[in-house]
Amino acid sequence: MTTTETEIRPFTLDVPQAQLDDLHARLANTRWPDELPGVGWSRGVPVGYLKELAEYWRTGFDWRAHEAAINRYPQQVATIDGQNVHFLHVRSPQPDATPLLLLHGWPGCFADFLDVIDPLSETFHLVVPSLPGFGFSTPLAGPGMNAARMGGVLAELMTHLGYERFGIQGYDTGGWVGPAIGRRVPDRVIGMHLNALLTFPAWEDGEFDGLTEVEQRRWQAMQNFNDGYLQCNSKRPQTVAYGLHDSPVGQLAWIVEKFKELTAPEGGLPEDSIARDRILTDISIYWFSGTAGSAAQIYYEEISAGGDWASRGTVPTAVLVSSRDVTIRRWAERDHDVVRWTELDRGGHFLAMEQPELLVADVREFFRAMGCA
Repeated sequence: MTTTETEIRPFTLDVPQAQLDDLHARLANTRWPDELPGVGWSRGVPVGYLKELAEYWRTGFDWRAHEAAINRYPQQVATIDGQNVHFLHVRSPQPDATPLLLLHGWPGCFADFLDVIDPLSETFHLVVPSLPGFGFSTPLAGPGMNAARMGGVLAELMTHLGYERFGIQGYDTGGWVGPAIGRRVPDRVIGMHLNALLTFPAWEDGEFDGLTEVEQRRWQAMQNFNDGYLQCNSKRPQTVAYGLHDSPVGQLAWIVEKFKELTAPEGGLPEDSIARDRILTDISIYWFSGTAGSAAQIYYEEISAGGDWASRGTVPTAVLVSSRDVTIRRWAERDHDVVRWTELDRGGHFLAMEQPELLVADVREFFRAMGCA
């Protein structure tokens, strides 16, 4: 399907005051559970930590300021193949700049890239979508919105915007939606830059022989990576949605634990790595958009509905590995045409927020080597 002008419309983020008031009232009336003494973070988010964070969300966090910061950037919504797609479209002052599609992960959103938009837009035309089912790319058009279908929708979006060829940067969920685009339209993708890339064994003989000590630790970590969330989201996303959609503290705990577990330094609090207001901006977008359930559907589509997590393609690919990633190089090179490999001694899963300067520098260097930027 090809979109028409009438199917793209401007978008301004403007949460009704009644929704803000409702959020604050729900936070004030939270029914707090007991917890076992002395267990810390070992069994989930501690009550004391979450109470303090929830109170800050209610009384200290200025949503309107962060809403205004997002609205600095031009936003639109397109309807493609029956799916609404919200996106930021930030043109570079360089008219012949390379178009670059920035793809977020879970439990992130388009706002993950706010700290890299200005520097990247110096040399790239940026398209920063909310993946279908996330943020304001709602409602989901129906079942079957897996990585391959998301890839088709986003490739069509780039066509409509006049970008015949473009680059991709993605992490986590974006790290398999991006390759899905590359498999679908390889001649249109100049190059692909991926971080927080998940790699999987093919269970072939000798596949684990010769893994380095670091890779062995990554494989051990991978076997427990996100497992409780993975099981819930991939098998019962609708059931998960009820508690998270109805309770802001439930949504807060569900996401902030991932920031705790996946950021660097290991063992630190989430706000040691990412500004508390940036974390709450992400969580607020999940709350106001009501996408706890629809964002989880991608896990169902890729796992329980028989999707393929292994991303195989021919697009030249750069892989950026942070200190908390679980990426195994030989498996990445099996599944992608890896032409650049960079290992960092810092940063975690959310590099665009944790180490934006390092991410920007690596993206620029990769696409410069590809003959652009």
